[in-house]
Amino acid sequence: MRKFRNMLTAVLTFGIVALMFGSCAKEESSQGFVIKRGTNLSHWLSQNDMRGEMRAKHIQEADMVRLDSLGFDFVRIPIDEEQMWDDQGNKLPEAWDLLLNGVKNANKHNLRVIVDLHIIRSHYFNAVNEGGEDKNTLFTSEESQQQLINMWYELSDTLKGFSTDSVAYEFMNEPVAPEHDQWNQLIAKVHKALREREPNRTLIIGSNLWQGVQTFKYLKVPEGDKNIILSFHLYEPMVLTHNGAPWTPVGKYTGKLNYPGVMISKEDYDKAPEDIKKDIERYTKEWNRDSLRSLMNDAIEVAKKYDLQLFCGEWGVYEPVDRELAYKWTRDMISVFNENHVAWCTWCYDADFGFWDQLKHDFKDKPLVDILMGKEQKPDEKK
Repeated sequence: MRKFRNMLTAVLTFGIVALMFGSCAKEESSQGFVIKRGTNLSHWLSQNDMRGEMRAKHIQEADMVRLDSLGFDFVRIPIDEEQMWDDQGNKLPEAWDLLLNGVKNANKHNLRVIVDLHIIRSHYFNAVNEGGEDKNTLFTSEESQQQLINMWYELSDTLKGFSTDSVAYEFMNEPVAPEHDQWNQLIAKVHKALREREPNRTLIIGSNLWQGVQTFKYLKVPEGDKNIILSFHLYEPMVLTHNGAPWTPVGKYTGKLNYPGVMISKEDYDKAPEDIKKDIERYTKEWNRDSLRSLMNDAIEVAKKYDLQLFCGEWGVYEPVDRELAYKWTRDMISVFNENHVAWCTWCYDADFGFWDQLKHDFKDKPLVDILMGKEQKPDEKK
């Protein structure tokens, strides 16, 4: 009897252990680098001339504490080649220390991190508007492509100690290749190189031409790799989100804007300067939540095809834009994201599209954060 009881106990124990291991295995496979609500820590290690103490103080641990408390679960950290490496390809220790500490502080406060190689010397996404297209050699130079891979080898050497569910790599921001297949070929090349070193690291891959939704149908995703997140950027309607922005033609429009509805009336379109009419013509039609949903459809379908997570890595409204229009657009974007389980990352935290003022140590747009987090008061709740 005792022997039978012992055997029964052993069987039950084995079964419980097996169930526990089975449960753990199932939980492990469903974890990974899962994201939902993020923001870009822009103009810190990218697109700025700050160095020394000013750069060091720009993003600190207190910022990670704040973002966690607000309800964000990840940050995207854009970095530029010229910030991380000198002209001879030597690492610049100060910037690397800032990146490493930034990742550590983010993880410490429950924030996952996407490290985004934003601008490199052989490729700048806005060269078409700012000149210097001749410097974009990435898609025509084997040497430039190998340099991109070498940079990621060095980044991997520094970041590989972080768990795969806490840090992901976006190996290039907003590619602008003359031909879609040039970008697809580079994806395959960089993917192969990184997979040889880090087979389980989540990689973020977007489509050609500024990670636009309109080119997602041309994107070739490495087959059989589930540790990939697909990314698109969406600022449409640009005439609203970039109204007044000096770096883009649509920013020059000074007439009336409507949203939702016909964005620019025929009367206002006719009054617009001739040199921007071709850029704003597409905004003379109806724009609303359905328009945004339709824009995202190709990206959503590609993500379904590959059974991969999808996220919008950049979206937001330029600070001077009328806030009521900005809020209406933001609500619609959040609605479509939620409908289609699309994670998102605002552009940005504290710069000219942001909600936080680093100098005043206060919100510059708290209502925007409330909308993002679904905490906006309804009209009948307001005092």
